[in-house]
Amino acid sequence: MALPRKKLPIGIQSFAKLRNEGCYYVDKTEFALQLIEDGGYYFLSRPRRFGKSLFLDTLKELFEGNQSLFTGLYAENRWDWSVHYPVIRISFGTGVLGNREELDTRINELLSENAQRLGLQLHYKSTGGRLMHLIRTARETFGQPVVVLIDEYDKPILDNIENTERATAMREGLKDLYSVLKDADPHLKFVFLTGVSKFSKVSLFSGLNNLRDITVLPEYSALCGYTDADVDEVFAPELALGDLDREHIREWYNGYNWNGEAVYNPFDLLLLFAERKFRPFWYESGTPTFLIKLLSQRKIFLPELSHLQTDAALLGTFDVDNIPTEALMFQAGYLTIDEEINRFGKYHYRLRYPNREVQQSLNDSLLRDWTPKPQDSLRLQSRLGDLLLANDLEGMGEHLKAFYASLPNEWFTNNPIAQYEGYYASVFYAFFASLGLDITVESSSNAGRLDMAMRFQKQVYIFEFKLVGDQADGSALRQIKEKDYAAPYRGKGEPIHLIGIEFSKTQRALLRWEVETEE
Repeated sequence: MALPRKKLPIGIQSFAKLRNEGCYYVDKTEFALQLIEDGGYYFLSRPRRFGKSLFLDTLKELFEGNQSLFTGLYAENRWDWSVHYPVIRISFGTGVLGNREELDTRINELLSENAQRLGLQLHYKSTGGRLMHLIRTARETFGQPVVVLIDEYDKPILDNIENTERATAMREGLKDLYSVLKDADPHLKFVFLTGVSKFSKVSLFSGLNNLRDITVLPEYSALCGYTDADVDEVFAPELALGDLDREHIREWYNGYNWNGEAVYNPFDLLLLFAERKFRPFWYESGTPTFLIKLLSQRKIFLPELSHLQTDAALLGTFDVDNIPTEALMFQAGYLTIDEEINRFGKYHYRLRYPNREVQQSLNDSLLRDWTPKPQDSLRLQSRLGDLLLANDLEGMGEHLKAFYASLPNEWFTNNPIAQYEGYYASVFYAFFASLGLDITVESSSNAGRLDMAMRFQKQVYIFEFKLVGDQADGSALRQIKEKDYAAPYRGKGEPIHLIGIEFSKTQRALLRWEVETEE
């Protein structure tokens, strides 16, 4: 008998609506109770569309004592429903604020909305004064400490991040708001802030040193998102239709990790089950042009993105005038934690792409930005895929030679990224990565060399990239053989293709494509 399907809660951020309309729901109330039991002040950073708003709304309904919504959930018989707490809910998710005046107006609107919902009156004019008055009055009126939930706390800054002056003004305006929470401690029960980025406490929270950052705590890695078990259990009716390969779902969408259990982005899974097609749903829903522009400006060597290493402090450093690449990529969701390493008492993280969706889509976006004619790049990608399917290595070499030869001189003159030595290797890597292929970067310690291994159709391809002068000298293939890069791949019965690639920086051309095959 077919399993009954439920409504897919695409775009639903209201816990009450989700529960009342019979939607699929992954129970996160055990996390909620654990947070409440362990402390009172929390901060959580997660990428966009990961269910942060829904979790905050779940907390709101829990504290307000709306018991009927929790029937059958973990919290149903583990929460005192007789106590109702006043909840102040603030979200900056709606609209774009362009200056400090607009921010102040929006904050006052939000505070007024909360006061009206709680049946209270506000009499102060300043942002800090109105929030403090709201908290104190709520405590006095309801006889219970107040819960403060702030969603997308950083959005006004991020919306203006390309304009340092405006972003700084937004930061100072938000500081006026958040700094109140420290002095309001005697009147507060629970405080939870969520956002995409983790701005430094010094610059934004002004002494709110009791705010516990749970972003990379293993026990909260799956607080937002769906685990493999969630997919198998909650969405069993969707899987039972049999038209979506389970391992393919895992390859495409699983892998986001905050030092604990890996998860899927909910937005991806819900749209996959709705449309029954594998597409980069999350990536297409709003990858900022700012990110692509910044990676280009910083002349990022693309192969290094798949195995960056950073320490914990750098990973959590983010400010208007200090945005490390590692922190930006991690906090925005384009890189995730692969491994935590304790070295001499200091924690380091090895980062990686979370899944095929991100690796393929990000490299595709960069490829379009880093080549003169995006349509030519698309045609090259398509042709490259055909040649790989046919295992036509010589044709592949000729095709890539023609591409690099077609780059006009004015492109190099007008685009700093094209003058960067690592540009050749980065674009080469992006072509293959944008096809969603199984790629391993073996060694990319400097931007003048690319060592790349790739598996495709039970064959192994090992690439060595070198920049040379005006003449090719066979050094790329020679290095593959001398250092025996093929050793780890032998003994598995797969043909191994050794491919040496030599570029001339002065001629801006692919001079040599040399192939040897080990059967």
